Amino acid sequence: MAAPSPSPERSSRGLPRYTVGELNGAIGNLLERGFAPRFLVEGTVSRPQLKKGHLWLSLSDGEASINAVVWASQLRQLAFVPEEGDGVVVVGRLNFWIARATLTVQVLDLRPSLTAVLRQFERVHALLEPEGLFEPARKRPLPRFPTRIALLTSVPSSALADMLRTAHERWPATALLVVPIPVQGAVEATIRETLERLASRTNTLGIEALVLARGGGSREDLSVFDGETLARSLAAFPVPVVCGLGHEDDTTIADLVADYRAATPTAALVALLPDRRSAAQTLRHSRHHLQQLLRLRLQALAESLRRQRERLERLHPALWIAQQRGSLLHQRQLLAALSPDQLLRRGFALVRREGGPVVRSIDAVAPNELLRIELTDGFLRARIEALDPRDNPSAIASKPRGAP
Repeated sequence: MAAPSPSPERSSRGLPRYTVGELNGAIGNLLERGFAPRFLVEGTVSRPQLKKGHLWLSLSDGEASINAVVWASQLRQLAFVPEEGDGVVVVGRLNFWIARATLTVQVLDLRPSLTAVLRQFERVHALLEPEGLFEPARKRPLPRFPTRIALLTSVPSSALADMLRTAHERWPATALLVVPIPVQGAVEATIRETLERLASRTNTLGIEALVLARGGGSREDLSVFDGETLARSLAAFPVPVVCGLGHEDDTTIADLVADYRAATPTAALVALLPDRRSAAQTLRHSRHHLQQLLRLRLQALAESLRRQRERLERLHPALWIAQQRGSLLHQRQLLAALSPDQLLRRGFALVRREGGPVVRSIDAVAPNELLRIELTDGFLRARIEALDPRDNPSAIASKPRGAP
């Protein structure tokens, strides 16, 4: 960092004497011995300029500032290139040029600070919110029993391992399509391109839902998911999107645009896949309920069949014939009881005019008229000698039997 300085000459007054080069070298030695070889410094970027492939800038905290440089070889490896006003956290070391006594922070790595991340979040949020991309009304329901889902995450990673284990435990019938993506650094464009390629093949691949996941990290690490273009790609994805990014307290623009925000990658799979134990319990309850319904239905059908059988038995032709036969027999008996033959057997007779109707009154015949008298065992022929009408039928009926 700085060349060793020679021992200073002593003046007559005892004060050390230096040349300019010796003084600068001494300062360099002090800095080299008294300062850590690497350190973190947080500040706001101002006046960033590219010169011959190197990025020169100033870091300020509002009260003090220091110059910094990112050499071209290091600049190509940075995931984040700051702009004017960006808050950054720099991993650096001191460079002290002896010839000019110039002190500069050499940037070894550079990341956006939390302040810059939150400012970027607020900017994109203010841009997308009026378009309705965060509205609950546009959120699509998740499939109940997805047959295939796509997992976009880094491979390999502990987040992926946790998701695969959770999927196997909860619902192994769902096929998982793992799509590797970078999740660290300036990779928004790469993730967006992967999303667009996958969106064009969702029908062909049979994808019913998408999980965008990243394991734990700082809020600065999650800033890649605050991008505007990535948010629009997620909103336009043809199937429901579930985001499981970082920790429970982390919220990114991608979380707000997604159809469902999960607290962690594992929680994303829990939200998307049914629990086979719970599903099995539900099926057992449903089976028991259906068995009860079937038993009651069969009982009702059996009762209906019993009533139909009884009705058929009542309407059986043999029974009907027997009933008709009994009815005819009763009518025959009734007719026999009312038949004139019965009266004749009891001593009554039927008197008819010869070739005429039954005589019911003496007014219907005349003296000397020939009558036909029907008895139970034959007929009598008689001629009327006289007509003797009844003057007082009631009196005659009241006479004792045998009276003249």
